[in-house]
This record gives sequence, structure tokens and C-alpha cells, in this order.
Amino acid sequence: MTDEEPGPTEWGSGLDVGVGPWPGPWPGDPRYDPDLLAHGDRRNVADHYRYWTVNAIVADLDRRRHPFHVAIENFGHDFNIGSVVRTANAFLAAEVHMVGRRRWNRRGAMVTDRYQHLRHHDDVAGLVRFAAGEGLTVVAVDTGPGAVPLETAVLPERSLLLFGQEGPGLTREARAAAALTVSITQFGSTRSINVGVAAGIAMHAWIRQHAVELGAP
Repeated sequence: MTDEEPGPTEWGSGLDVGVGPWPGPWPGDPRYDPDLLAHGDRRNVADHYRYWTVNAIVADLDRRRHPFHVAIENFGHDFNIGSVVRTANAFLAAEVHMVGRRRWNRRGAMVTDRYQHLRHHDDVAGLVRFAAGEGLTVVAVDTGPGAVPLETAVLPERSLLLFGQEGPGLTREARAAAALTVSITQFGSTRSINVGVAAGIAMHAWIRQHAVELGAP
């Protein structure tokens, strides 16, 4: 029994993606999954991780994860959480934190939650205690008085980027817990943007400021 299910499940479609069975003699490297070598690897993974087990991929990602964390309040079972997790995986966040409800809609994650460390907190107070213990600065991404434009803000290297629910945004407790609040400048008629999009913009702002210093993969 392997820790994978080969096939197109991670893409959410029946398209023939990825690679087929391994041609020629099998490699002896223990990172490779015999079932994937035999049947092919149709997962949504980078090419250099083809045929690797999930555990081997996670171990390799853990060697070079970035020191920023992402947190999202989950009080309304927001379907955007999945896309936040997927983006956090793409930008190699240390962890994604769920605040509030433990259950969340995983569809948008496209199975990237297998490779991303997740942590649950019952409330904002629990998240704040974790951040303090890890030396993380809580950075709220929200509109409102006192928010600094993300385009000009200097994000701490050890940031915990905190996002609220689609629509209402962050709770009062979350806003009060933040050492810094940043907003994404908008130019259209809408009062807010999708939280999954906002999370991607904020994470990439951190990447632009810090990832080059830490070394690209």
C-alpha cells in the first residue's frame, strides 16, 4: 500500500496529464513510489517530483520552506480557503492556520493540502499565542483605518499574514491582534476582492521582498 493514489484526481479532471509508467529499469532511490513507477504519475506536482512519494516530497519541501505563515478565519465555511492553501503551497509557506471551524472546503486546494502543513486554532487568541511563541509578527490584510498600502509596506521576514472571511473581512479580535495592517490598493467599483486573490497578492509581496535573499529554489 502506497501513500498515493495514481491518476488525475489531483487535477480534478479526466485529462491525460503527467507522465506514464517509468520506461526502462526502475531507480533504486527510496523516494520513488513503486506504484507510481508502474502506473504513471498524473498528479499536479512539479516535474522534478514525478514518481516521488508524498512523504518524500514533503520532506524535500521542509528543507527550504519560507519563514512566513498564513492564517485565515474560518467562521463561515468559506470555499476560498482551498485556494489560499493552494497558493500557500505554491509560495512554500511554512504553515497555513485555520482559525475557528476545524472543517474547511478542500475542493479549491486541488489536493495541495497533502504537501502543506496545516494547523487549527479555536480562536484568534490561540493563533496569537502561537505567533508569539514562534516570534511571528501578525500582519492583517484588510481595509480600514490605519491600513498601510501593501505596495509600500515593509513586511517582516517572520510574518503571519492574517485574512478574514469573504465579505465581512477580519473580526474585531483579529484586527486588534495585528501589529501591522496592510491593504491592497484597488481602482474599480468593488469594495473588496476575493480573499483567495488577496492572499496570493500578499504572499507574492512577501516573496518579492524576501525570497531572493533566502535563495530561489
